[in-house]
Amino acid sequence: MIPDITNLLTPQVTPPNEELFEHLFRGQSCRVERIVSTGQATREGQWYDQEHAEWVILLSGSAVLRFEGETEGRTLIPGDAVNIPPHCRHRVDATAADRESVWLAIHYEPVENG
Repeated sequence: MIPDITNLLTPQVTPPNEELFEHLFRGQSCRVERIVSTGQATREGQWYDQEHAEWVILLSGSAVLRFEGETEGRTLIPGDAVNIPPHCRHRVDATAADRESVWLAIHYEPVENG
């Protein structure tokens, strides 16, 4: 079987009203997804607290990512990447409303230190 080629930056035919989560593939201990944001943010007062680690890169658009304990978020531009350890509480404070913000997220089980 010959694999398909996918372009992660192809715009959506109809911009989504909500964030779009597209699972690209899954391995035994990892999952890779594309996330398309169009002005969405994490609900006020909500924090992500994940059992697994997540490496994420912003491919297009812009976003503001904040970690618990920070008073202000960190502005991300295309090419910015961050590795988020398990249980590192975080939220998306904002994404660009005038264009798609495309993320590539890799969720994985980190290797434990000996």
